[in-house]
Amino acid sequence: MTEKHIVLEDIDPVVFYGVGNNHLQMIKALFPKLRIVARDNVLRVIGDSDQMLHFENCIEAMRKHVLKYNSISEEDILDIANGRKTKDDAAKDVVVYSISGRPIKARSENQQKIIDAFEKDDMIFAVGPAGTGKTYLSIALAVKSLKEKQAKKIILSRPAVEAGEKLGFLPGDMKDKIDPYLQPLYDALEDMIPAVKLQDMMDKHIIQIAPLAFMRGRTLSDAVVILDEAQNTTTAQLKMFLTRMGWNTKMIITGDMTQVDLPHEINSGLRTAMRILKGVEGISFIEMNKTDIVRHKLVTRIVNAYESYDKEKEQSYAKRRHSESEQTD
Repeated sequence: MTEKHIVLEDIDPVVFYGVGNNHLQMIKALFPKLRIVARDNVLRVIGDSDQMLHFENCIEAMRKHVLKYNSISEEDILDIANGRKTKDDAAKDVVVYSISGRPIKARSENQQKIIDAFEKDDMIFAVGPAGTGKTYLSIALAVKSLKEKQAKKIILSRPAVEAGEKLGFLPGDMKDKIDPYLQPLYDALEDMIPAVKLQDMMDKHIIQIAPLAFMRGRTLSDAVVILDEAQNTTTAQLKMFLTRMGWNTKMIITGDMTQVDLPHEINSGLRTAMRILKGVEGISFIEMNKTDIVRHKLVTRIVNAYESYDKEKEQSYAKRRHSESEQTD
């Protein structure tokens, strides 16, 4: 008789055991010579030593399957137990899988450029209009690095730019005040990591989400660090953020220069950084456009309409300035 304790690392045991423990019951039926007791993420197994070895190999294969796909089916369990291949691992260019098993991968040429740049360089600027998937894809790359143990943590940040309401007048403590600014980052993470596992990773500070002001004084090492909405940083803020970079760290900076919420007299730090850092070795710049928009088709039309409006506004302003100049002369 042999006894083993197997820890289901890096996955949500609820997904592994199945609804009503149906996956666990199937596993028990497939290994009748073993007594299997599950407690949280630990399996206590007692029984035949020969079947134990096969059981350990199968459980590890199932764990890796859940880690990759965020799901496992009864068919997958049977395939693994019988030594057959499961899902088609040849699904091309998949970054990670969503919690529903949907493959997340590049959906445009410029999105693929972000993926390629992430492999090649340690700092990436991805700039473009709303709906081009900059933030979502960046977080997918960070989650992949974490799962493959290329990084020890993910750090996500945004500038908490006030738009209409002062932070001090919003209800709640500091976390309650800043969470609305960070919600888009939570949304993306919740689509890629099961809720229980995500909460555990946040509790252990493996995944950290914080406003930009909280970055001062830190050195960010062994991490994938993402700064979202960087168009709303000042030059000093963005310089501060970029110089937090430590060893074995990759940084992705995303922004949309058409949605600057800073006061008119303050220059966007993103625009300044792109001008200053252009040509610096180890930094990639990917400029996305409306052809990369992957949201509802109306988003493209809205972007087009605003572009036309802005052009008309600029032309009108130029004409007015020219007319004023002629009158002065």
